[in-house]
Amino acid sequence: MEILPLIFTLVIFSIGVLGTLLPVIPGPALVFFGMVLYGILTEFASLDLDFYVLQLIALIIASLIDNVSSAAGAKISGGSKQAVMGALAGTFIGLATLGPIGIAVGPFVGAVLVEILRGKRPFDAVKIGIGTLIGLLGGVVLKLIIVFVMIANFFVAVF
Repeated sequence: MEILPLIFTLVIFSIGVLGTLLPVIPGPALVFFGMVLYGILTEFASLDLDFYVLQLIALIIASLIDNVSSAAGAKISGGSKQAVMGALAGTFIGLATLGPIGIAVGPFVGAVLVEILRGKRPFDAVKIGIGTLIGLLGGVVLKLIIVFVMIANFFVAVF
């Protein structure tokens, strides 16, 4: 184990964890990149192909969760594909205008506004907004779990 590659990796992991919470940064992909960088810098001394294949599978699962969770939340609550797009747009706008609170408020407002514009009753639009928000937040929680498992596996393999 070399200390400088480990420091680089920890910095990338930190950005990756933050990116798992913020939709603008590809968190799980950064965590995987940190592992690959560590491997390159240490000439793959402590990480083998099996390790990277398992981490790549975890990355793919995290990416699928990202794409499926908000759509599932919207669908289960009776929303449209447009509600999911409204929630995504609301996430970016909410983050830009309200900071971290916007991550929760934005998707809800975005989904509700889109559904109202599509002609849904306000009560139904709010229900869809809540479902979409639950799907998005559930996806974030699952991605965080996967990212922390990836990082824990890294430390087990390195130490």
